[in-house]
Amino acid sequence: MFKLKKNKEKIFCISFQRTGTTSVGQFFKDHKYKVAGWNESHKNNWAHYWHIGNYEKIFSSKDFKNNQVFEDSPWWHTNFYRFLFHEFPNSKFILLERNPDDWFNSMMSHSENKTLGNTQIHCELYNRLDEFYDMQPTQSDLYSNKIDNLLSLNEAQRKLYVQIYKLRNKEIKLFFEKYDQSRLFTGNLYDKELWRKMGDFFNIKVAPNYKIHANKSLND
Repeated sequence: MFKLKKNKEKIFCISFQRTGTTSVGQFFKDHKYKVAGWNESHKNNWAHYWHIGNYEKIFSSKDFKNNQVFEDSPWWHTNFYRFLFHEFPNSKFILLERNPDDWFNSMMSHSENKTLGNTQIHCELYNRLDEFYDMQPTQSDLYSNKIDNLLSLNEAQRKLYVQIYKLRNKEIKLFFEKYDQSRLFTGNLYDKELWRKMGDFFNIKVAPNYKIHANKSLND
């Protein structure tokens, strides 16, 4: 059991990539929270340790212990939120959604029509492991932390990705509805009142004119 510091709940953004996760991190930074994002995840190989099931390595890292808010990988990966929910009973979660086709357009533009990040992890998240194994990966390609972008991401995969996107978001909401709705904040990325509503949920006073849109791509 990884015990939290008293009165220091962990906050996990479990929204899909390209769904405002960086903006969530910036929101909390702007309101004086300690935030771990892509830089901390990459430095500590958190996605890799998630991939091989070594959660102890993640939670024992200094950056995990010293930060309160977490966005980017691996927090949104598959069903990791269920483990986090039980392992950190004082934690809260954020799920932002957007139009599924807009989301997929943003995915394609992010890495110039290539799979995002590490290919094996990406393929596991989006049900494309058969394609990854068909490439006959070498030992150095398996369970690595390389950002290699080895496969294409284009219109041919739209239906698959959109289906996964919708289903997982539905599963998350149903899980929290059953076990503790009060621990999940849900919002729409297009909602002009999003940051005020998030502030209300976390008891943060947000300025009336506050706006943020970090890590914007051409299709965002």
